[in-house]
Amino acid sequence: MTRRTGSRRSVLVHARAAARRWRRRGEEGMTTAEYAVGTVAAVAFAALLLLVVRSGPVKTALTNIIVGALGT
Repeated sequence: MTRRTGSRRSVLVHARAAARRWRRRGEEGMTTAEYAVGTVAAVAFAALLLLVVRSGPVKTALTNIIVGALGT
C-alpha cells in the first residue's frame, strides 16, 4: 500500500498549524501574568508615594508651594 505525498504534506501542515496555536496560547498567559506583575508593582509604588506625600514635611512643603502659586 502506497501513501500519497499530498496526504503526508496535509498532515504536516495541520501539525504545524496546531503547534503554532499551542505556542500562541502559551504566550497569552505570559502576557497576562506580566500585566498582573506590572499592576501590582504600580499599586505598591502608588502606596509608597502616598505615604511620602502624606508625611509632615512634604505636606507642609507642598502646601507652601500651592499657596505661593495661587497668591493667597
